[in-house]
Amino acid sequence: MRQRLSPAPFLYVFALMMPVYWLVTMSFKTNGEIAGQLTLFPAAPTLAQYAVIFGDPAWYFGYVNALIYVALNVAIAVTVAIPAAYAFSRHDFFGHRTLFFGLLMFRMMAPAILLVPFVQVFSDLDLIDTHIAVALAHCFFNVPLAIWILEGFMSAVPRQIDESALIDGYSVPRFFRRIMLPQIAPGIAITAFYCFMFSWIEFLLANALTTIDAKPIAGIMTRAGGVLFGDFALLAAASVIGMLPGIALIVLMKRHLARGFSMGRIL
Repeated sequence: MRQRLSPAPFLYVFALMMPVYWLVTMSFKTNGEIAGQLTLFPAAPTLAQYAVIFGDPAWYFGYVNALIYVALNVAIAVTVAIPAAYAFSRHDFFGHRTLFFGLLMFRMMAPAILLVPFVQVFSDLDLIDTHIAVALAHCFFNVPLAIWILEGFMSAVPRQIDESALIDGYSVPRFFRRIMLPQIAPGIAITAFYCFMFSWIEFLLANALTTIDAKPIAGIMTRAGGVLFGDFALLAAASVIGMLPGIALIVLMKRHLARGFSMGRIL
């Protein structure tokens, strides 16, 4: 007797995808149609909103700026977290468990709490409106999470491998490059994914630490919402484009992500 499939998973996926579908359809509508009668499909589909975004440097440079500081943040966070996670995984030093769990305190802080200190510090360092300022601010939240994730993957690697590499004469850089990093590749993928997503969607610090040259797309969208009196079609198109980097990252790293989500310490 064949088992009947439950409709619950399909209803759940439908409920999750409905806002995304609505956002995509809004991006092909005019503001008049959005404000008028409710429609499931655009009555007269238009690419005018996308033409505005790709035709205005202020808009597409907003995406470029966001990608720059996100890439910097991911690179710095992963680079710093790998040796720190290795230390927590392999060495027992005084207070290491307290320090390890204390890292979560930094990850649990709301960005708004540190907004004023960050603005003051980076202003004194003359780093306001630079990509590195936003990247470093996001590292404050991403590095603790990266250490937690990578420590779980490194702890799963037997310590005998470290000892064998030491006996074989491997230097520390060569050991990490040839042995440890390939072993924890799924963990690095998961770490990069989480750091990317936090930095890509974080708005408060990114908007406060930038003015013109490094202003991310989220800051441009808030200006459009005020100056253009709520241009919902344009904001919908900008949001659709904003989803593409995350989707591309998932597609490119799906093999490592699939393995990573089933291994290690995932918060």
